[in-house]
Amino acid sequence: MLSRTANSLYWTGRLVERADYLARKLDAATRLSALPTSSGSPGNPWESALRSSGAAGAFAAAHACVDERSVRDFLAFDTANPTSIASCLEAARTHARSVRTALTVELWESINEAWNQLQRTKRPKDREAFTAFLDWVKTVSLAFDGAAHRTMLRNDGYSFLRLGAELERADNTARLLDVKYHLLLPAGEPVGGGLDYFQWTTLLREVSALTAYRWVYHESVKPWLVADLLILNRQMPRSLASCQREIVGHLDAIADAYGRQGESQRMAAATLNELAVASMDDIFQAGLHEFIEDFLAGNNRLGQAVAEQYLI
Repeated sequence: MLSRTANSLYWTGRLVERADYLARKLDAATRLSALPTSSGSPGNPWESALRSSGAAGAFAAAHACVDERSVRDFLAFDTANPTSIASCLEAARTHARSVRTALTVELWESINEAWNQLQRTKRPKDREAFTAFLDWVKTVSLAFDGAAHRTMLRNDGYSFLRLGAELERADNTARLLDVKYHLLLPAGEPVGGGLDYFQWTTLLREVSALTAYRWVYHESVKPWLVADLLILNRQMPRSLASCQREIVGHLDAIADAYGRQGESQRMAAATLNELAVASMDDIFQAGLHEFIEDFLAGNNRLGQAVAEQYLI
């Protein structure tokens, strides 16, 4: 496969996953902003949405203050923001169109129809309409994943598509955990209090993991158990351990197709081994924030290694 074809498949997977993540992040911010806090800081959820998206700097350059309307427009619809939902879906469609013959009809139609629908969509004026838009974005991701899983040949093209999605998903899960741990709980609110409980529950809903949490732990929502589910539990599709296992599997499949291993395979396997022997006690003792920072840095290095090995 040509490197430019692999690159387009890889980024199609990443960008659709990123749009889905932004929709979930904005949905959570909308829920949290409706909850009163004793600190009177309704901007917190929107600030967290910006920080976890990695777009706080770009937003500050274009907007004077952080409020619901400006953050919603910037992260969902602003085409000047390359990481907005609209920009991600448009870029994903552009990449997919460039490798149209490498995609099944069903997969191409899922992303092309999403782009066409986006062109017809007007910016929602109220929360109800905005929530409906976010729900639609999440169905786009589900349709895209379903088409890929059900119709694509399990060859190197499929592996590059899913590799991009899993790298992006791991990055997003780590950012969500870090933002909740450090930014959401206002000063004066007790850890383990009602607001803290609601925020962790919202985080679980955000990654479609609330039911899974109840199945696994059979008790009320506790921060260290949420972290365990989203970091170490391989049965949870969005956990870091599960994403890393999928990354290793796709990189190994690519290596088998091309007849040789490389730096990206070694890096991914090393991270998977580290997660396999990790425990939540050790992670919290060393610092959850520090653990997540190390994981994000390693995930970025792995993405760069993949690019240098296959996509350039």
